Amino acid sequence: MAGASPETQTTEKPEKAAFRPYVPAEAAVPELTFRAAALGAVLGIIFGAVSVYLALRAGLTVSASIPVAVLSISIFKWLGKSTILENNTVQTVGSAGESIAAGVVFTLPALIFLGFQLEYSRIFLLALVGGLLGVLFVVPLRPPLVVKEHGSLLFPEGKACADVLISGEEGGIQAGKVFAGAGLGLVYKFLMGERGGAGLWKAVPEWHPSWYPGSTLAAEITPEYLGVGYIIGPKVAGTMFAGGVISWVVLIPIIKFFGGHLPEVIYPATVRIADMTPAQVWGSYIRYIGAGAVTMAGLITLARTLPTIAKSFSAAFKQLTRGKMAAADAARRTDRDLPLSFVLVGTAVMIAVVWALLAFHVNPGASGNFISALLVVLFGFFFSTVAARIVGLIGSSSNPISGMTIATLMGTCLIFVVVGWTGGIYSSIALSVGAVVCIAGACAGATTQSLKTGFIVGATPSRQELGFAVGVLTSVLVIGFTLKLLNSSATRINPIQFSNIEITADMKMQGSIDYQGHAYEVLSVLGSRTIPDGRYYYDPAAHEIDFQEVPGIGSPDYPAPQATLMSVVINGILNRRLPWTLVLFGAFIVVTLELCGVRSLAFAVGSYLPISTTAPIFAGGLVKLLVQRLTKTTEEESEAGSGALFSSGLIAGGSLGGLALATVVGLKKENVMAFGPRWFPALSQSNLVALVIFTAMAALLFFMAKSKNSRQSTVDS
Repeated sequence: MAGASPETQTTEKPEKAAFRPYVPAEAAVPELTFRAAALGAVLGIIFGAVSVYLALRAGLTVSASIPVAVLSISIFKWLGKSTILENNTVQTVGSAGESIAAGVVFTLPALIFLGFQLEYSRIFLLALVGGLLGVLFVVPLRPPLVVKEHGSLLFPEGKACADVLISGEEGGIQAGKVFAGAGLGLVYKFLMGERGGAGLWKAVPEWHPSWYPGSTLAAEITPEYLGVGYIIGPKVAGTMFAGGVISWVVLIPIIKFFGGHLPEVIYPATVRIADMTPAQVWGSYIRYIGAGAVTMAGLITLARTLPTIAKSFSAAFKQLTRGKMAAADAARRTDRDLPLSFVLVGTAVMIAVVWALLAFHVNPGASGNFISALLVVLFGFFFSTVAARIVGLIGSSSNPISGMTIATLMGTCLIFVVVGWTGGIYSSIALSVGAVVCIAGACAGATTQSLKTGFIVGATPSRQELGFAVGVLTSVLVIGFTLKLLNSSATRINPIQFSNIEITADMKMQGSIDYQGHAYEVLSVLGSRTIPDGRYYYDPAAHEIDFQEVPGIGSPDYPAPQATLMSVVINGILNRRLPWTLVLFGAFIVVTLELCGVRSLAFAVGSYLPISTTAPIFAGGLVKLLVQRLTKTTEEESEAGSGALFSSGLIAGGSLGGLALATVVGLKKENVMAFGPRWFPALSQSNLVALVIFTAMAALLFFMAKSKNSRQSTVDS
C-alpha cells in the first residue's frame, strides 16, 4: 500500500516506493539546448497566433503540448537525432504561446467594449507579467503537486504528452497525421467562402424557418471547429451546442413572439423588437443572458474546487516554510527547481512593472496604482495555485480560468467601489488586474502540466521552468500584433444617422479622424439609453453622428465571448448600469442545470456563442463518439491517437489560414481572391453544396481516427 513502510510493502507494486523516470536522475542527457529552445519558441509563436484566432472565434483554446511534441519529434528526425529531453524542452517552450493567448484573448479585448483602444505596448507588458508570474508561482508548488501526489493527481494531458515523447524515442510516432490535417485545413480555408477566401462554397450555411419566426439554424463549417469538437469530445461539444440551441432556437423566438408587437423600445436595445433581426436580438438581450450564465457557471465551478483550493494552499505554504528545500535536494538532478530567492525577486520585479505601467501610462497622477499591483500578486498567486491543482484533475484545456478571472474582477471592482474609485479609468485598471491574473492562471496550469510530463520522462525541473519562461518571452511578441490584426481586418465603417446629439457622461471623446474628406471626432458611447454602445464619428459643428466604427472584435466574425463578459461585469459593478434582470435570467438557467446534475460551464459558453459556432463543434464531437463506439476506445486512450493528431492539424491549418485571410483583408485584396462568386455563382451560394463538402471533411476525419495507431509506450504510475 502507498502509506506502508518499506518492511510491510508487497513486491507487487515496487514503483510506489520509488518512481523511476524514463531518463534516470543520474543520467546526463542534452536538454535545454539552443536548437530545442529555438524550435520551441517558433512553434510557440505559431500556436500562440493560432490560439488567438481560435479563442476570439470559438471562446476556447486547446492544449498545444501534444501537437508541439509530435512536430518536434518529426522535425528533429529530419534534422538529425535528438534526445527525449530536448523534445520535452520543445513542448515546454512551445506550450507557452497557447496559454498566453488564452489569458490575453479572454480579457484584454474588453478594452474595446469599455471605450479604450487596443494598445500593443499594454498587451505586451500585461502578457509578459502574467506569463512570468504564472511560472514563478508554480515553482514552490511542483514538489507537493507533481511529485508527492504522483498517482493521485493524474495530469491527463501531461501523461499523454509523456507517452507521445516516449513513443517517439522508440520510433512509434505518426507526425504525418498532424501535417495532413494542417494541409487540408489550410487549403479548405482558402477555398471556402470566408471573407478573403476564394468563395467556392458558403462559409455559413443557414436556415431561418418561416414557420418559426426568430429561430436560426446555422453552421460555420470550418476545419478548426470540426477539430476542436473532436478533441473536446462528444459530451462537452454536445453541452455547448445545447447552450446554442437554448439561445437561438428558444430564447430569441420567445423574445420575438412576446415583444414583436410592442410599440416601445425595451432597454438595453435602442430599436423596437419587431424591427430586429435574430442577430440584433442576440446583441441587445441574449448576450446579457449569456453573460449571467457564464458568470454563474464560472463561480459554481470555482466553488466546487474550494476543497482543492484549501489543500493546494496548505501544501504550498508548507513548501514555502521549508526554506532550505532546494539545497537539500540539489544532489538529484530531477529534484532541482529554481531557487526560492529567484521566485521572490522575480515577483517583486513584476509588481514594479505593473505599478509603472499603471502609474505612467494607464492612470498617471491618480490613486490606486500600487494597491492594484499588489492585488495582481494576491489574486495571481491564489488562482495560480488553484489552476496548478485543477489541471492535475481535469487537464489544462479544462482549466476554468474564466471563472477565476470573474471572481478577480468582482473582488477588485468591489474594493474600488468601497474606496470610491469608480471613474471611467478605473474600469481599465480593474481589467488590467484581471488580465494579469487570467494569464498567470493559464500559464501556471500549463507549466504544471509540462512539469508533470518532465517528471515522467526524467527532465530537470529548473530547466523546464526556464524553458517555459523563454516561451513566454518570445510568444508575447506576436500575441498583441495578432489581436490587432484580426480586429482591424474585420472592422467596418457603417453609415448611420443620429441628429441633435448632446454630449453626456456616457460619451467620451477619443481624438479626431479624417474620413471621406471630412473631419470628425471619435466618440465612444457606453451605457446610453438613446445610442447603442460603440464608437462613432461625430460632427461637432452639426451635432450629428454620421458613421459607426464597428470593431472586428465583438462582431459575428470574432465574438470574443469571455472578453465581452468581463466588460459586462466591470461596467455592472463600477457604473451600476447592468440590465440585471437579463443577467439573472442566465444565472438561474445555470442554477437549474446544476440542480439537474449537468455541469454548466460548457453550456453557458455555448449559450453566448453564435449557434453557427457550436454546431460544427458538435459535429466534431459526434465524429469522436462514433469512432469510440466502433473502436471501443476510451477518452484517455484517444487523447494522443490518430484522430487527435489529425484534429490538431485541422485546428492549426484552419487557424493559420484564417490569419492569412485576415492579412488579405487588411491589404484590401479580398476581391482579387474571391473568384468563386464570379465563376461559379450557383455553387458558391448553395447551402447543400457547402454541407456536402463539410460532411466529406468530417468523413475523412472519421476514417483517419479509425485507422490503427502506432503502439505507444506507457509509463507505470
